[in-house]
Amino acid sequence: MNAPIFELADVCKSYPIHHGRDQRPILKNINLRVNEGERWGILGRNGAGKSTLIRLISGAEYPHSGTITRHRSISWPLAFGGAFQGSLTGRDNVRLICRVYNIDFVNCIAFVDEFAELGAYLYEPVKSYSSGMAARLAFAISMSVEFDCFLIDEAMSVGDHRFHQKCNTELFEKRHDRAMIIVAHQMDLIREHCDHAAILENGELSICDSVQEAIDRYGAL
Repeated sequence: MNAPIFELADVCKSYPIHHGRDQRPILKNINLRVNEGERWGILGRNGAGKSTLIRLISGAEYPHSGTITRHRSISWPLAFGGAFQGSLTGRDNVRLICRVYNIDFVNCIAFVDEFAELGAYLYEPVKSYSSGMAARLAFAISMSVEFDCFLIDEAMSVGDHRFHQKCNTELFEKRHDRAMIIVAHQMDLIREHCDHAAILENGELSICDSVQEAIDRYGAL
């Protein structure tokens, strides 16, 4: 068996409602182990908690209970620009991330400049970016750091069809040996790229024996 990338044990997450008087449970006792090179698809309807799940795995948010143990490096959710410093330029945000991950800035900024296709906007404050521009910058930076596991939210919208194809090549072809978590409600995406699958429904994660079983069960919901 390959070494684990991360493990979730009885992870729960809730959000406050009614002005903080109550809590709405989003994830309930989630258990999952992902090993090196595995590609997991998490199927779930809109609002099922899929994006919350990958934010917890990435460390962008914390569970209310349970444990998340990370053994290897894990990306932030691809195309998620929420960690950017809005008053800094795109270039300065790249420099900041290079310091955090201890990677070479010169090579990284050259890659981001070519890949993100932001032109002069790379030297403008990120707070002036459209959501699509911020997503392109975030995706490009993600590809410049060699993570062991990539987190992919189908909600990411990264440019036009040509740019989207470039992203697919960079992620699914050049990094075919990496572990991945894809959260989606589109079954074709899971069928094409995953070798393991689970269904997130009513806050609970059901692991299936095969990708096809997950697709069949999800389609019958």
